[in-house]
Amino acid sequence: MDAQTTARPIPVEFTGSGGVRLVGDRWETDDRPTDSTEGTVLLLHGGGQTRHSWDRTAARLAEGGWRAVTLDARGHGDSEWAPEYSAELFAADLEAVLADLGGRVVVVGASLGGRTGIVVAGERPRSLAGLVLVDITHRIDRTGQRRVRDFLGAAPNGFASLDDASAAIDAFRGTPPRRRRSDGLRKNLRRRGDGRWYWHWDPAFVGYADNRGNSDERRLAALAARITVPTLIVHGTRSEIVSREAVDEMLALVPNSEAVEVDAGHMIAGEDNEAFALHLEGFLERALPSR
Repeated sequence: MDAQTTARPIPVEFTGSGGVRLVGDRWETDDRPTDSTEGTVLLLHGGGQTRHSWDRTAARLAEGGWRAVTLDARGHGDSEWAPEYSAELFAADLEAVLADLGGRVVVVGASLGGRTGIVVAGERPRSLAGLVLVDITHRIDRTGQRRVRDFLGAAPNGFASLDDASAAIDAFRGTPPRRRRSDGLRKNLRRRGDGRWYWHWDPAFVGYADNRGNSDERRLAALAARITVPTLIVHGTRSEIVSREAVDEMLALVPNSEAVEVDAGHMIAGEDNEAFALHLEGFLERALPSR
């Protein structure tokens, strides 16, 4: 990768299920026109995150010749808030985006985004060329899920400062306090008229996790067994959401699958983007060889 090449995001919009406006970024570089890339990589974030969680990964992919697109899910980031949130609607949104992008597309999904990828890859196997599941399988640890849900709903009145938001993140992760760049935090929070900082997603989304039908493991296992595209599972060895046993079960369900491990928790790309990116790039070269 050329160290002097700088990738930049170009805002794009899609229309999801029910006409919901979805906002994303298409990453490109000055020396590589979009139509000369190796293929498209669509990156989907986890619940309560935004497309900016993938900025470093997308920039690296673009610099490597890939057409990288990051997407805010409905109710998240700059995408439109919706009257309803369900596994079916997230999947319908993904199908609409894939149809719009066209061509060979590998879907990279973390947590919520990965679960959405399982649904679409199982229901419409020909709609994508590959699938990368970032610390998500058909089965999750319910205790870990409740902890994430409690974190998402823990600040209904926002934060007095960006430092307070950063401290809340550190407390949730159980890591020593770290100083984060304010511009990074500003991508995931918004300051409202009362002067406080709020997460940049619809509070109504919290109800998504309360509905177990959205993460029914028997349905997801049945869909996983129908996946035919090359699939990579990236597991965080310190994850409290996905166990190694669940990864092994997923490998048995999905015929053309492989798994790698990264010394990280559930937020793999955020904790060790270098290790994650290396695994992703290797998989992409195998899943979408140059034509």
